[in-house]
Amino acid sequence: MAQALAMSCSFSLISSNPATRSSSSSSFPKVGGLSIKCARVGGVEIPNNKRVEYSLQYIHGIGRTNSRQILNDLNLDNKLTKDLSEEELTSLRDEVSKYMIEGDLRRFNALAIRRLKEIQCYRGMRHIQGLPCRGQRTKNNCRTLKGKRVAIPGKKKK
Repeated sequence: MAQALAMSCSFSLISSNPATRSSSSSSFPKVGGLSIKCARVGGVEIPNNKRVEYSLQYIHGIGRTNSRQILNDLNLDNKLTKDLSEEELTSLRDEVSKYMIEGDLRRFNALAIRRLKEIQCYRGMRHIQGLPCRGQRTKNNCRTLKGKRVAIPGKKKK
C-alpha cells in the first residue's frame, strides 16, 4: 500500500505562465516552485485529501486509537491534511516519532517470532509449520496459512 501511495504522490514544477498551469495544482501548497501533493510523516507519505485521523492510519503501527490519541495530545482539529499549517505538521511529526512505527515495529515483531522459533515453544513450532498459533480450528479454515488444498490420491468417498 505504501508503494501505491508513493506512486500517487508526486512533485510537479509550476510554470510562471498562468495559462499553462492546471487548475488542480492551485489547491495544493506551493513550496519554492514545487507543488506538494502529499505530506510526509514518519517516513510515509500520507494522503492530503483525507482527514488527519484517517491519514495517520496509513502509517504501520498507528491505528484508530493511536491516531485519536495523537490528535488529543496536540489539541489538533480533525481537518483535512492539506489544510494543516507547517507548525501543526512539524508538531505532528514530532508526536508520531515518539511511537514505534514502520521499520522498527516490523523488526521488533520479526525478532519476537524468531525467538519463539529458536526456543521451540508451541507458538514457535506453529510458526515453523505455517499453522495458526492462537488456538483456531484447522479442520475447515486457515487456508491462508496452510496454502492451497492438496488432493490426496487414492482417497475416495464411499
